[in-house]
Amino acid sequence: MPDDARTVPVTFQLDPDTATALEDPATRARVERLVTRMVRPARPERLFDAIRALKAEAHRNGLTDEIVDEELAAYNAERRDPPSAA
Repeated sequence: MPDDARTVPVTFQLDPDTATALEDPATRARVERLVTRMVRPARPERLFDAIRALKAEAHRNGLTDEIVDEELAAYNAERRDPPSAA
């Protein structure tokens, strides 16, 4: 994460090996993003925006809402009732 007015330093108690690993800027940035997402998950409106974008793309590719609903129902049925091993 960038070091700017939107971030503040925090302290964690970690074992020495983990603390050493966090000295790498790339690793530290990944951990910072992970902690942020765990503590403050994505806003629901982002999910709705993603769904709207996927729906628009499906429509551009010729899929109707009914086709998408049928595909989702088939997918869900497969996951609920996996085929038995014969």
